[in-house]
Amino acid sequence: MATVRVVLPYHLYTLAHSDAELELDVPGAVTLAAVLDALEAACPMLAGAVRDRATGQRRPLVRFYACQDDCSNLAMGALLPEAVATGREPLIVVGAIAGG
Repeated sequence: MATVRVVLPYHLYTLAHSDAELELDVPGAVTLAAVLDALEAACPMLAGAVRDRATGQRRPLVRFYACQDDCSNLAMGALLPEAVATGREPLIVVGAIAGG
């Protein structure tokens, strides 16, 4: 079991009634899907806010960053960097800005 740090933007941690940074226990391989499963288990009110409930895919205006790399377009089953899996670096969830 890995302990992964996740940093949420203001609107998500407010919705979740949590701190901006969470420590989540992730069983098995530390993939994007596994981290999001753990996030939704710890904060059920975020189910559907970060990823679509029907498809399980990232919502269009949500981005993921790990170790200064954009992980938003990784497959949900892709392994996250070792620094994230060991808790040295957080997985950062960002609400993208659109419009003009």
